[in-house]
Amino acid sequence: MLNKGCRPNLHIDSERLGLPPGLTVLERGWLSSNNILIQGAARTALIDSGYHTHARQTLALVQSALQGRPLDLLINTHLHSDHCGGNAALQAAYPQLRTQIPPGQAAYVRDWDPYALSYKPTGQHCPRFTFDDVLQPGTDLLLGDAMWQIRAAPGHDTHSVILFEPVSRCLISADALWQRGFGVVFPELDGAEAFEEVAATLDVIEALAPRVVIPGHGAPFTDVARSLAVARQRLAGFVATPQKHTQYAAKVMLKFKLLEAQSLSREALLAWAHGTPYLTHLFERQFADLPFAQGLDALVSELVRAGAATWQGGALYNA
Repeated sequence: MLNKGCRPNLHIDSERLGLPPGLTVLERGWLSSNNILIQGAARTALIDSGYHTHARQTLALVQSALQGRPLDLLINTHLHSDHCGGNAALQAAYPQLRTQIPPGQAAYVRDWDPYALSYKPTGQHCPRFTFDDVLQPGTDLLLGDAMWQIRAAPGHDTHSVILFEPVSRCLISADALWQRGFGVVFPELDGAEAFEEVAATLDVIEALAPRVVIPGHGAPFTDVARSLAVARQRLAGFVATPQKHTQYAAKVMLKFKLLEAQSLSREALLAWAHGTPYLTHLFERQFADLPFAQGLDALVSELVRAGAATWQGGALYNA
């Protein structure tokens, strides 16, 4: 998540990777999740829609790839803002579009509760959208010309799902597995014990034996065994020292804000951090012995040392 990069990668070699026919990966920068477009004889589908500030780009990429075909189905693997922030724009552009989301937060979307949906606690934004159906884990879904299995994948997000196509053995893993890790385990930040769920989801992925994985962020990859080993090693470190996960989560949220804003004065950054409940709670755990501003400075210094940010003229810039 601390990687930079905002431009989409449109040069993924689908044939070399063995991706299913009709599937196109729009690899995005880390502010937006990847978008996976699947075209079949009967209908078209898009999996995940990116962050709201990239909605116009998302729409342009989808329209270009469809070449005049309508978009029929929109699926969200989970409802973090970087995966569903473009929903509203796509729904406006394609009035016939049907949207399916995981079932766990359907009531919060129906009534639109940005706190329960994590947008206010993370200091992020997601324009209001609607949904038509829920994705039931344990069922199959026709995407393109193939049947995909819907599997529950709790851990990073309690309600997340992954999608598996058994003929090509292609897995759409969302943030349950990246090439070098997995997403922040947000339920842990709420006080839940979710590291065991991460481990169980990694076991599910291993049992599926995917040949190629399309992650929520980063390029598709085929060395799945190595990625699982990296993820498990990372998880073991978090289990042994939960403070490492807390600090990692705080840095991820700071970096995400920088990716969105590109530059912030120290005053603006401090005001945003003060208004972000997840960060204030994390600071209480990680820097309980320091004033809030000093704790923020300590985290910013780590981003700068890692090359993920720079100070210029009193402002913090994304790097």
